Amino acid sequence: MKKIVKIVASLFLAASLLAASEAMAGEKLTVLLDWYVNPDHAPLYVALEKGMFAARGLDVELIAPANPNDPPKLVAAGKADIAVSYQHQHQVQVDQGLPLTRIATLIATPLNCLVVLADGKIQTIADLKGKTIGYSVGGFENTLLQVMLAKVGLSLNDVTLVNVNFSLSPALLAGQVDAVIGAFRNFELNQMAIEKRPGRAFYVEEYGVPAYDELILVAKNSDTADPRLRRFVDALEEAVQYTINHPEESWKLFVSHGRESLDDELNRLAWRDTLPRFALRPGALDKNRYNRFAAFLKKEGMVQTVPPLAKWAVELP
Repeated sequence: MKKIVKIVASLFLAASLLAASEAMAGEKLTVLLDWYVNPDHAPLYVALEKGMFAARGLDVELIAPANPNDPPKLVAAGKADIAVSYQHQHQVQVDQGLPLTRIATLIATPLNCLVVLADGKIQTIADLKGKTIGYSVGGFENTLLQVMLAKVGLSLNDVTLVNVNFSLSPALLAGQVDAVIGAFRNFELNQMAIEKRPGRAFYVEEYGVPAYDELILVAKNSDTADPRLRRFVDALEEAVQYTINHPEESWKLFVSHGRESLDDELNRLAWRDTLPRFALRPGALDKNRYNRFAAFLKKEGMVQTVPPLAKWAVELP
């Protein structure tokens, strides 16, 4: 009898230790980035390295995609929990039927802009008439340009568009184009400054484009009640606050543990320019702002319909 009691006690102890071990390990959560690791993702890595996810019982894995178009689609298919996406991309994919919902914001302002050489002949948007403009990805970038040109009485027919792939600043510096649309103000402008050929930016939100969130976090519609997501967003908010308050310490965390190659001049400058653009309240949702931008995309023909906001953007409970 004593032997049986000992065996039962041993089994109970083993089960308790296993449960404790699993609890300490945290609940797994997979997050797909939108691109290779860069300062836009800073709060995610600060939360990881400072143990802010772990303190909320989460074992978060951050993964850079092989194809930047895949992350939201993989989340919609249930292959990952969260994806870093773009507000306009999210709206288009919802219009296409992907079951995705915005659950938080990472970068709360547009980064997109139109860039020319600071010492060139283009001083105003009107000066682009008859000029050549480079772009990387059609669709949204062309829409932005069209709206900006319309503010000065021009249209896409008044310029020549050239696809320069992702070589925006090199194409501009080499004189292949007179301007580029789709440049990120925290990267391309710094890249040009490093090359001693500074650029001048025309900001999309100052030329007829409603303000929008550049980077957001999306989850599958059916997962928005998952309590892990709320804990994830809470950790992200703590990380943003820490990053803003302690930029140098946060930079060291960002370039640690295998990311030391990121410690270069361009990323340091991008870090400086990105800090004020992080959403201080990542989980907060400005409903009017989101509806306004969705209406803009519909007006410009990028989406056919705009479902009720609760179907594609929420504040998590």
